[in-house]
Amino acid sequence: MEENLLAERDAVQRVDEVTTALDRLAGTFQEEETLAEVLQRVCQQVVHAVPDAEIASITLLRDGSPYTATATGESAHHIDQAQYTAGEGPCLEAARTGELQRVKVAEAARLWPEFAAAAAESAVLGYLSAPLFIDNEYHGSLNLYDTGGNSFGALDAALLDLYTTAAEAALRSSRRHQTARETMAQLSAALTSRAVIDQAKGILMALHRIPADDAFELLVKASQERNAKLREVAQDFVATAMGAGEST
Repeated sequence: MEENLLAERDAVQRVDEVTTALDRLAGTFQEEETLAEVLQRVCQQVVHAVPDAEIASITLLRDGSPYTATATGESAHHIDQAQYTAGEGPCLEAARTGELQRVKVAEAARLWPEFAAAAAESAVLGYLSAPLFIDNEYHGSLNLYDTGGNSFGALDAALLDLYTTAAEAALRSSRRHQTARETMAQLSAALTSRAVIDQAKGILMALHRIPADDAFELLVKASQERNAKLREVAQDFVATAMGAGEST
């Protein structure tokens, strides 16, 4: 009876911890943060969400090739790299299959012998990796490593799954904001380019008494001869024309 009560209290405490971690995560998000900054925050907070985790990292796949986007320490980079070099391990398995991986060292040696041999000198005693999907460009796994000997239990797996689900929503929101900012910047640059090109065309039309298409062809020809962008050629031409106008 007493053991059941202690287990229940432990479970409640762990749920409280993951809830607190999620509250901190949500409370510190800012729309102007980059995706890299949000990924780092997710990685830092997850060790509070899952008490048995001492080390954390986030693996992302770029064109099928894995890399560590962020980690809580250099040791996590070493463990991750051992998996990337071997082409096997819990973080890659979670990223590729979309299934959570909860594995002890002995089991890892059986499942992924090459990786386990490379990581044998590390102090890690247990692995817990959850698939992390933001969008088609950004996806991978959220990885936890246990060095304290507690190993990861079913509750730890459930807490990581809960945390990852909430983190994915936050990361997708950050990704949308970042994409929107990039699109706005591109549109602004495009509009600026269009304006200066039109201005250059207008000056050429007035100087040479030619139609718009012919003026544009002159700009294109100058761009090709200088091996420069059309916008840069137009800017230089407008600046020169304006300078000549002010000197007269």
